[in-house]
Amino acid sequence: MNKDSIKKLLQDVHDGRIDIDQAMHVLKGFPYEDLGFAKIDTHRNIRKGFPEVIFCQGKTTEQIVQIISHLAKSEQTVMATRAEREVFEAIQKGRDDAAYHAEAKIVLIGSVPAAKTDKMVTVVSAGTSDIPVAEEAAVTAEVMGNPVERLYDVGVAGVHRLMDNKAKLFHANVIVVVAGMEGALASVVGGMVDKPVVAVPTSVGYGASFNGIAALLSMLNSCAPGVAVMNIDNGFGGGYYAGLINLMGVKS
Repeated sequence: MNKDSIKKLLQDVHDGRIDIDQAMHVLKGFPYEDLGFAKIDTHRNIRKGFPEVIFCQGKTTEQIVQIISHLAKSEQTVMATRAEREVFEAIQKGRDDAAYHAEAKIVLIGSVPAAKTDKMVTVVSAGTSDIPVAEEAAVTAEVMGNPVERLYDVGVAGVHRLMDNKAKLFHANVIVVVAGMEGALASVVGGMVDKPVVAVPTSVGYGASFNGIAALLSMLNSCAPGVAVMNIDNGFGGGYYAGLINLMGVKS
């Protein structure tokens, strides 16, 4: 269910193409559909401009497949995060339009929409090990209708790599910085640009990084203004937040 389908349904009732009982049948699963083990939020696309996203971790493959089959009825893009390949293979048996973004661990049903703006979201990773979280952010922003540029492995251990690409940072409208270890890259980027920086700490690092807590605290304590911090490994949250900022003022 989305804004266009609601408008069409109301217009069809108004013009007499369908009666009220038929319209009620269409709206049967609105504003949510109760599957017992999950209550699917069919109203979310109307409230927020983006449909419910399935977080696969902790769900059985059977539950994920059932949720996807119900969400896909609306003929809108369906996205599932933290999906292992075996989950994708199970989905693919019933949906030949399913695609798997392996690095991001995202399953996508339906095509990536055309960009709604020419303003750029740039996703930056400190190291190669941070790319899975960075890709989760990048794919999420793209599915929301944002053009995305990727700039990977430019961390502070070789900060000249970042400086060589500063033109890309200056061109961006919103920047997502993904970093583990001590998480210093977010402060460096934040100090270089006049754009919002969305910092995503990762759990990459040795013992005293405490599975991302060190990077999280570094980012929260950044002395560079304009840096907002997501939860550890939350590439989806970082990409979504950056996408919302980038699409502000763009008509849906």
